[in-house]
Amino acid sequence: MEKILGTCPVCHHKLTVTRLCCESCQTVIEGKFGISKLGQLPEEHQRFIEIFVKARGNIKEVEKELGISYPTVRKRLNNAIEALGYAPRDESQSCEEILDAVETGQLTAKDAADLIKRT
Repeated sequence: MEKILGTCPVCHHKLTVTRLCCESCQTVIEGKFGISKLGQLPEEHQRFIEIFVKARGNIKEVEKELGISYPTVRKRLNNAIEALGYAPRDESQSCEEILDAVETGQLTAKDAADLIKRT
């Protein structure tokens, strides 16, 4: 079964689902049905969110699964959040937040040092 498209491949506006069909009994329902915000995201954001949820929000696990650094995980998470239409949050972290992330194993000392240098 093909994945449902959330946006028009021609003009990139939102698509509306107008027909649903039961695979078991073949009942067909027609009307206007919305697509969830998640369904409207580009595939890369959907995949990232799926991995993030599977890891139960544990950034260290997301790092391992995707083979990317802590700052990259945070950047992708922020990009997905913004793509959902939520306002971006201030990217800068306090030194205390960074040290807490090191303490809980979500961040390596090297990544923490890089973040602190940027703040």
